[in-house]
Amino acid sequence: MSADTENGWQFPDVSSVFADKSAAARSIWTLREDEDAATTFAGQPEAAKWLDEVGFKAKPRRHTLIPKSDGSLAGAAFGYGDGDAGVPCGPSALLLGELARALPAGDYALATPQTGMVDMAAIAWGLGAYDFRRYKTGSDDPAPRLVLPEGVNASRVKAIVEGIWFGRDLINTPTNDLGPADMEFAARELAERHKAKIEVTRGDELLTKNFPMIHAVGRASATAPRLIDMRWRPKSHTGDLKTVTIVGKGICFDTGGLDLKPAAAMNLMKKDMGGAATALALAHMLMALEVPVALRVLIPTAENSVSGNAFRPGDVLTSRSGKTVEIGNTDAEGRLVLADALSLADEEEPDTLISLATLTGAARVALGPDLPALFTYDDQFASSLANRGFAIGDPVWRLPLWKGYNSKLSSGVADMNNVSDGPFAGAITAALFLHRFVAKAGRYVHIDLYGWRPATRPLGRKGGEPHAARALLGAISQEVAS
Repeated sequence: MSADTENGWQFPDVSSVFADKSAAARSIWTLREDEDAATTFAGQPEAAKWLDEVGFKAKPRRHTLIPKSDGSLAGAAFGYGDGDAGVPCGPSALLLGELARALPAGDYALATPQTGMVDMAAIAWGLGAYDFRRYKTGSDDPAPRLVLPEGVNASRVKAIVEGIWFGRDLINTPTNDLGPADMEFAARELAERHKAKIEVTRGDELLTKNFPMIHAVGRASATAPRLIDMRWRPKSHTGDLKTVTIVGKGICFDTGGLDLKPAAAMNLMKKDMGGAATALALAHMLMALEVPVALRVLIPTAENSVSGNAFRPGDVLTSRSGKTVEIGNTDAEGRLVLADALSLADEEEPDTLISLATLTGAARVALGPDLPALFTYDDQFASSLANRGFAIGDPVWRLPLWKGYNSKLSSGVADMNNVSDGPFAGAITAALFLHRFVAKAGRYVHIDLYGWRPATRPLGRKGGEPHAARALLGAISQEVAS
């Protein structure tokens, strides 16, 4: 992407993996581990005999192709285990994403859809089918397509899959094609698509409009830092709506600044804008599905680079809120740009304020790559979000906003330090730092995510992942509908 030209960027098109109908669709038969194939294939003795001959056992994620008597392909049998859990969690319907990468090209239909699970199975297929090929030469191999089952909410399925593909594309794109200007371009494309309003503050204008910490973090880069501000509300709702503001960390590359990271630690730093990608993915889903909220999305975006004017360890920065911050480490820059954006968001007193960020390695040490750390004082929303996440294979895990650790952010020369005074509870102290810039919002929710899948799983290949976006969509939608 580029701020001036599309530079190869396209909004994801999921039509290549879905079909509305097909007269020639092959069948997908799903079997539990203890299920008798002869029962599943009643009236199709040749298929049952084939499974017996090849010794097929319905183990989770195992499949085999089934031929017709003339040698053509009838379809595939797919095992989903005991039916209690998918990967990494949730119903077994999530395992269907495995087949979206494994079957030969052609159209397929679910011959044995699980009751109440057709939407989830279709979403799993779409997520599993994702393939980032922007930099691959040669033509793409045709993908197998799933015929959307009767009764499935096709527009919802496609909106969710589009949103996740969008977020993955952003994270997977290297910084030479996804700097702060390109992040702005992506946000403008999304705003235009949904007729949302957008305003961008760039470069030294950040100082004029009182976003000094965003400016300080990004001023060393050749590409100016900026704050992206998008607003949307559904046209079908003219009355009062719940206000939801989402703030996503958009550090397009993080060298660590003058506290330079080791080379190995920079290898995945193109994903340090994973919070922004997740915010935009979630925004697309909310807008495409016309969820009745007044939505605001704030993306502070910058590169944390090294040059003669880079901010330094020991500097004291004055934030938008007026609070002063001593810089204990320039590699803790994400919380600085978020603090200014959160202060702006808080001024409007939104009902729900959410921050999304690839913020700390401490969260990954505690919970690993699959479980984003959730912080909030709102027990009801935390429970709703966690339950929803586990039900759809997009889990989060709550950690405490333990006020007893606030003293770890003390500074002798400023209101606070941007890092803790010791090696413990790094994710918690980072969340506490952010919370200091939120005072008026009805509720504040912070999610410290990894933004990356380190190995291929049924719901996606190795690569960028907008963790918690689907869970947040479900929790927000459920709340406004109740």
